[in-house]
Parts: sequence; structure tokens; C-alpha cells
Amino acid sequence: MALALLAAGCSRQEAAPVDTAPSTTAPSTGPTTVAQSPTLAAIKRRGRLNCGVHQGLVGFAYTDNRGQWRGFDVDFCRATAAAVLGDANAVRFVPLSAADRFTALNDGRIDVLWRNSSWTMTRDAGEGFVFAGINYYDGQGFLVRRSLNLNSATELTGARVCVQSGSTSQANAADYFRSRGIDYRPVVFDTEEAARDAYDREDCDAFSADISALAAARTVLSNPNAHVILSDVASKEPLGPVVKAGDERWASTVRWTLNALMLAEELGVTREGASDLVKTATDPRIRRLLGAEGDFGPMLGLSKTWAKDAVSAVGNYGEIFERNLGSQSALDLERGLNAQWNARPAGLIYGLPIR
Repeated sequence: MALALLAAGCSRQEAAPVDTAPSTTAPSTGPTTVAQSPTLAAIKRRGRLNCGVHQGLVGFAYTDNRGQWRGFDVDFCRATAAAVLGDANAVRFVPLSAADRFTALNDGRIDVLWRNSSWTMTRDAGEGFVFAGINYYDGQGFLVRRSLNLNSATELTGARVCVQSGSTSQANAADYFRSRGIDYRPVVFDTEEAARDAYDREDCDAFSADISALAAARTVLSNPNAHVILSDVASKEPLGPVVKAGDERWASTVRWTLNALMLAEELGVTREGASDLVKTATDPRIRRLLGAEGDFGPMLGLSKTWAKDAVSAVGNYGEIFERNLGSQSALDLERGLNAQWNARPAGLIYGLPIR
């Protein structure tokens, strides 16, 4: 009997390995079918990207004296169009106020919002918008007249502070002064431009907004040199592109277009050199980026040269920054947090790997 039981046990142990049922944890080696993006399909049908931008903010989105759209966010719109359609000019720019930018996205009037919008939990988790990344790290500051001889915003006790209503600026200013027990008088306007004009008329003692917006505002004041941005930073403002929820494939397309431009700067791929590097580059990272190796564009429903097309149209991240916000612009902003992660001093710009 003992020998019979032992033989039966061995028989069961030997039978287990021949089970051919598929494992639910085994990695798949075959092609994966990915749902297509309805937004991308609609863009391709109409042959044009509808891109939401600021109504007029120097450095970010504005029209020049020939009526052509220019700016940091505008270039990212063009890069997206180049990646998707192979044509950086296949863009319809839709100027939007802070109040109607998210409504336009929900209503389908725009495909993507590239309009200095802060990534917050309320907008992401509460309202359900999808932020595809961060293209500019900003913070809220305070613009004051040099004649006041102020060293810090903590000296603005009892001051009139111009802010835009319904924006993060209004809430951030309230938090800043409340947390420090400082009494102030908020002077609220429907638009950032109206708040700036009121400050210029001396209806306010200070103007509070994103530091990049304050730098832009100062360039159009009646006497720009009479004003200074205080060193205080009242908040973190991660600005980036926004898309409507429900189309993750489109969010991925916008996300990887942004990352391709960041990665291009890191790898030394420029607007002028991208086409030549497709033929001459030996670095596998550059070859993958430019479409010389792999099928990364087709993963998104794009061409193999999607990233090369984007870089060739507007340049890499650093070129876009310098042309619109940095040393080649009227704003002359330093890279700061928007420097590459491996720069000296280091910043926060970090292109995700294409592999």
C-alpha cells in the first residue's frame, strides 16, 4: 500500500508540468493592438490642428506686426502640427481667455491647449483634464515700482494688489498673505491684461501673476525700467499642454512630442542639423529619435519621422526657449528651473527616453 501511494504521488507531480493552459502573467511577445485616437483621426481628416493659445502674452503667444502668431506656446503648437501632419503651418490658432480656455477644450473647439496653464489637482483629478507634461516651470511673483524701495512682498502690508479673477493667481496671492498674517487689498479684474493696465495707471501698488507673465507685462508698461519683480516666489506653477479626457492616445501624442523636443536638446539635435543626422548619426538614441531606427512614430499613428519633423520645424526645446523667452528675446529670462537636468546649474527639464 505504501508503495502504491508513493507511486501515485510521483504520478501527480510529473503531470503538473504538462498543463498547457496560458499563464496570465506571461509577457506577450506578439504585436499589441492599440485603440486609435479619435482626436488624431479628426485632425487628419480636416488637415489642421486646432490649438488654443493666450489672447496676447509677449513671449508666449502674440501676433506680430504682420499678423503672424509668435511665441513659446505657439512654437509648441507648430511642433505638434509638424509631428502629426508633417506641416508646422497646418495650425489654426484659437485665442482664449483664462475663463473660457477649458470650456473650449471640453466643447471640442480645440484639440489641445498650449496656454500657460498650471497643472493642479483640481484641474486634473477634480475637473478631469489631462495634462500631457510640463513645458515651463514657473512661480507666482509680484511686480512693484522701484520708487517704493521694497525688498520683499512681505512689506506690502495694506497694499492694493492687482490680480486676475478665477485664476490660480488670485488664490495664490490670498494664500501668500494669509499664511503670513498680512492684510492686503485685492483688486480683481476679469483678465490679466486689465489687471496689468490698472497697475500701470497706479490703481494698484503691486501686480501679482506668474513671474514669466510679469516679465512680459513689464515690457509693455509705459516706463518698463521703473518697475521691478520682487524675489519672492509665492507658488509653484507647472505650466503645460492640456487635452480633453477620454483619449489617452492623443494625450500620449502630445506628451511624446514635448519630450522629443526636450530630448533633442539633450542629444544636441538642432533645427538645422536634424536632417543631416538622420543619415550620419551613430548614437542609437539619436537614430531612434529621428526615425532612422525603430517604429516609434507608428506606435502613435504617426510617421517614422514625426520627431524629426517637429525639431526641423521649430528647433529643440532650448532653441524654442532662447528665441521666445531667453537671451534672443525681449524678456531675456534665464533658464533657471527650465534648464536641462544635466546642465550646470541643473534644471528640471528631463526628456523621457524613446526606446
